[in-house]
Amino acid sequence: MVPMLDARRMQVLRAVVTSGSVSAAASNLGYTPSAISQQLSTLEREAGIALLEKAGRGVRPTPAGTLLAERAADLAELLGRTEIELADLRAGRTGLLRVRFFHTASVALIPPAVAKFRAERPEVRLDLKMVDDDGGLGEVASGAADIAVIVVGREAPELRGVRVLELVREPYHVVLPKGHPMCGEERIDLARLQDEEWVDTVMNSTGPCGESLDDAFASAGFKPKIALCTDGGYSAQGFVAAGLGIALLPRFALDVVHPGVVVRSVGRPEPVRKVYVAVREAVAEQPTTRTMLAALADAGAFAGPAQDPAG
Repeated sequence: MVPMLDARRMQVLRAVVTSGSVSAAASNLGYTPSAISQQLSTLEREAGIALLEKAGRGVRPTPAGTLLAERAADLAELLGRTEIELADLRAGRTGLLRVRFFHTASVALIPPAVAKFRAERPEVRLDLKMVDDDGGLGEVASGAADIAVIVVGREAPELRGVRVLELVREPYHVVLPKGHPMCGEERIDLARLQDEEWVDTVMNSTGPCGESLDDAFASAGFKPKIALCTDGGYSAQGFVAAGLGIALLPRFALDVVHPGVVVRSVGRPEPVRKVYVAVREAVAEQPTTRTMLAALADAGAFAGPAQDPAG
């Protein structure tokens, strides 16, 4: 059985690497050089590899020593954050809540949720950050965030230490150029759009949004003909307005509608984007977390239909 590394000895190694010598580290830590050397020898036995080598009158880390010194810094930062969180819990303070979200959620979902949360818990500090579509889940899993609003494909992810909850099934709408023959209809069956050319934002993606749309088109019995690809909902609307194709956009991407397009509902099937919340298990039952989850649920439920300037 491989011995487990001792976090305290790793901090001793970090002090030696930082100061450049055993004697300097001993002076800084208040130990004797002999005690420092004993700690390092034990750590090397635990690691099974040399961690330091002589360099003039001092020492320098081997690649393994550099790795452990860097990990020791990470551990020190994590322990520091944990001590602050525990102090907040002991004192009844709510502390900091770190929330991550994808781009289109920042338009119609996150702002009203944050406003509601701050009205109810003004004492809580919020760390809000927009990340890539798949970045929020990773931050929650690593402990760098507490809550992330994410998009889920065919199946919800399962990660140790992360609770994943469904928030809202956000419908896609078809965006047509003004004057299109179907503009006068309130709801359009997806299969009737098979001969159209499409402006794509996610259909060629292997991510969760692409999975959902692939399934919808398969259910409608056709594969869309992609005219061009773009990376944003409003730019897609611009291309549609110019007559270069039609597009499917999720509800949260349609709070601002281009004056040259018409937005209509889609059915049989209705494509949806599954929006979930990933929560760090360690904070899932805290009152502040539950308040934010309720605010997000309210914002998702009360997001009305897209406003279509064409009526």
